[in-house]
Amino acid sequence: MTDLRSPEPALAGPPVEQRRTAVGRGVLGTGARAGANGLLLPGAGLLVAFAVWWLTARLELVHPAALPTPGSVLSAFTDKPDRMLEHTLDTMLEILIGFALSAVAGVLLGLSLAASRTVERMFTPLLVAVNAVPKITLGPLLVVALGWGQKPILTMVFLLCFFPIVLSTATGLTTTPSDLAELVRSLNASWWQAFRKVRFPAALPQIFVGLKVAMPLAAIGAVIGEFQAGESGLGFVITQYAGIGDTATAWAAIMLVALVSILLYSALVFVERLALPWVRATTSTR
Repeated sequence: MTDLRSPEPALAGPPVEQRRTAVGRGVLGTGARAGANGLLLPGAGLLVAFAVWWLTARLELVHPAALPTPGSVLSAFTDKPDRMLEHTLDTMLEILIGFALSAVAGVLLGLSLAASRTVERMFTPLLVAVNAVPKITLGPLLVVALGWGQKPILTMVFLLCFFPIVLSTATGLTTTPSDLAELVRSLNASWWQAFRKVRFPAALPQIFVGLKVAMPLAAIGAVIGEFQAGESGLGFVITQYAGIGDTATAWAAIMLVALVSILLYSALVFVERLALPWVRATTSTR
């Protein structure tokens, strides 16, 4: 008779530790590939863009006075690096201050719009109207009202960043998932408890969407403000050197504006990942 108490395993799988090791290697391999793609793919995109730029300038498809070669732009930066970095820091400071002011004010107003339908009906048409006005047309008026220097520049940054932050905050606070709202009501939570524990955390992904939309707009606002009222900064460099025909230096300043925008946007994405770790864990990824 066959002893049923000690059957011989027909098909034994790998030991548990081996399976765990294989899974760990798979995860690490996926992370390594994602990290490599995160560096290589943007670098490849930049190389393609610079190759197209170089070819366009080399073949003179655009007049050389308007589009210098990448090499001449790099030389314009290396000829005066200290001065260019000083102007870059001035522009970055204006971007950060204006963005911070608009973020605080935008979130607070978004909270007010979400908390009161009366406030929403009163101020939403006004916000839409202000957002529809081309901000560059306000530049001369801001100079007349606030004078030269940082005040009109920061105001321009604020005006460009304000609306998307308000809209994203109000949208996030008024679209709380229904199951979470029902849970809060079933627990008889107070308004403050519901806001602190459920509504505001659920709105944070939307708020960060508005902040990420506003960050590049802050750079645009700073440069527009420096066009109109700047005494320093990259926008000031662009107008000064383009006016005397030194387009290579003007393009160097434009490249620095783009670099600052990329760095600040990437920093904001990093902050979002640190502040909202559950978002990536609970949503699908490509």
